[in-house]
Amino acid sequence: MLTEIANPKIRIEHVSYAYDGEEVLRDVTLDVPANAVTAFFGPAGGGKTTLLRLINRLNDLVEGTHLTGQILLDGQDVYATGTNIARLRRRVGMVFALPLPLPGTVRENVLYGPRLAGERDRSRQEEIVVRSLRQAALWDEVKDRLDGPASALSGGQQQRLCIARSLALEPEVLLLDEPTSGLDPISTAKVEESLLELKQHYTIIIVPHSVQQAARVADHAAFFLMGALIEYQPGKRIFTTPHDKRTEDYVTGRFG
Repeated sequence: MLTEIANPKIRIEHVSYAYDGEEVLRDVTLDVPANAVTAFFGPAGGGKTTLLRLINRLNDLVEGTHLTGQILLDGQDVYATGTNIARLRRRVGMVFALPLPLPGTVRENVLYGPRLAGERDRSRQEEIVVRSLRQAALWDEVKDRLDGPASALSGGQQQRLCIARSLALEPEVLLLDEPTSGLDPISTAKVEESLLELKQHYTIIIVPHSVQQAARVADHAAFFLMGALIEYQPGKRIFTTPHDKRTEDYVTGRFG
């Protein structure tokens, strides 16, 4: 099991998590390397999205929960007393399954975060727009529509706009929760292609919408089943020669 990585960007140590007494994650330990795509995959209800949300504390306001263990970002516990959650979420961005562009133009969507953070320089704003849209593989499609409504974009374009909006703040980590689950194959391919560029600059964790997608994009992959981490290996290895029979059964379609 590839659970220890030298100088991981994120280290998850013995994390267990419960809602109203029902355990959703059980003693999960793994290291997430920097500048790579790590996939959390497995059947529904395995705890993948929950773990993703715990990394940038999106479950903080959920009542009746209990968390044990540690989640370390660059060696610092993100749940330590005094953690600046706004700063954490700037360092760790998240994109959800359904694209949710904000009201307004394409440009305004990309600049929403930087403007909130106090960016007022027009030339700097323009650089952010171009960089973020290029990294999200959307620039060529919208460069002549920056001041048009974001709502007029296709579903695939809106999802890539949401990725660009997250990238505008230059996070260190990008969390993607089934970002292509509602997209057509062409849009899905464009999002997947953008990951090849993005991982050169960011640490990416994705919950893919299928085993096939996990196999295409993952440098490392972790198989979750009923809240437990079953196996964690380099991507090419886990999908061809998994160590655990349960992993093999899942990736070959025997269940799930």
